[in-house]
Amino acid sequence: MNIRRTSLVVLAAVLLTVPLAAGQNGSAGHGNAAAEATALRHKGLELGYNLDHDDALAAFRAAIAAHPDDPAPHRMVAATMWIQLLFQQGAVMADDYLGQARSDVARKPPPPEVGAAFQAHIDRAIELCERRLRINPADADAHYQLGAAHGFMTTYKATVEGRVVGGFRTARRAYTEHERVLELDPGRKDAGLIVGMYRYGVSALSAPLRLLAGLAGFGSGRERGLRMVEEAAAYRSDNQTNAMFTLIVVYNREGRYADALRLIGELQRRFPRNRLLWLEAASTALRAGRPADTRRVIEDGLARFAHDRRPRALGEAARWRYYHGAALVGLRQAGAADAELRGVLNSDAPGWLLGRAHKELGKLADLAGDRPRAMAEYRLASSLCRAQHDSACSDETQALMKKPYR
Repeated sequence: MNIRRTSLVVLAAVLLTVPLAAGQNGSAGHGNAAAEATALRHKGLELGYNLDHDDALAAFRAAIAAHPDDPAPHRMVAATMWIQLLFQQGAVMADDYLGQARSDVARKPPPPEVGAAFQAHIDRAIELCERRLRINPADADAHYQLGAAHGFMTTYKATVEGRVVGGFRTARRAYTEHERVLELDPGRKDAGLIVGMYRYGVSALSAPLRLLAGLAGFGSGRERGLRMVEEAAAYRSDNQTNAMFTLIVVYNREGRYADALRLIGELQRRFPRNRLLWLEAASTALRAGRPADTRRVIEDGLARFAHDRRPRALGEAARWRYYHGAALVGLRQAGAADAELRGVLNSDAPGWLLGRAHKELGKLADLAGDRPRAMAEYRLASSLCRAQHDSACSDETQALMKKPYR
């Protein structure tokens, strides 16, 4: 994919953001209170990854009540609020993080009370971490949790507020805190997620921007960065699932679709109530050029979607129809594909999805031998895709305008 980065902090907005994750690592303290908080935190994580967000919030708040001095559940409450806001924005899949990056993006502001609650929990987590570090500056877990809190602040600014550049300071703090964790305890592979993603992302920048990143304190190295993320995804911790979701985005960027599908399959087994994993699998299979697999997965997921009465992400129904329609195009089932794709156009689909739907309708016109209608669809798709900074769609559409789809 031709992905252009326009600022260093895009690493937090695009590379560190995986919208299905609910929380990260750790619990502090000893005794019954800490044990109870840990059990509640684990329960909340399982609920959150299964899309039971309200129940997850209740578990994390109970963990705070059980052990008020533990920063982890404060961060997890904030993270779950963030996930709910992303649902309202419809930013719920790897596709939402594979386009071209922009330094600032127009976003509908969150409700003031939600923004205030998110910040209050993050501030409390930071306060508790800093208190522990004043007592013991070599406390690796306190450094970890402090870095994780700043990491969530960065992703919140970028994905909810649309302020990518505004997250530079917190992004750098997240990176340096987790580097410190690895210095103090090299076995803490969970800290490699943030450090590895920044290294991976910086390696893709132009030479002048890599220099600037180095001066700002960010390391580089694509292979090392990717290896650190893979190690975090294999390391048993509260952060493991988050690292796995992150790795799905990276593998899609790398064109390693079989590896991405393997991870998605593992997450489906762990979190069978997360219907979005079936949507993610269909999207990845389609990107890999496997329409039959896409159709099989999407039709399984559609059955889950139809019977799931829980909140849906903005534009989610349109996504199910799009991936189904695109798979049917690949299988040359024109009538059914046309119905699905036109259903996308008559829905609350995000702009980039409308562009892709027009691209697929152009393919159907090409298959029918109607090149003028195909060109009209491709021109409309190209305009929409460029406006949405969807470089993959734009590039494919330009190729289709030169050579008909067959």
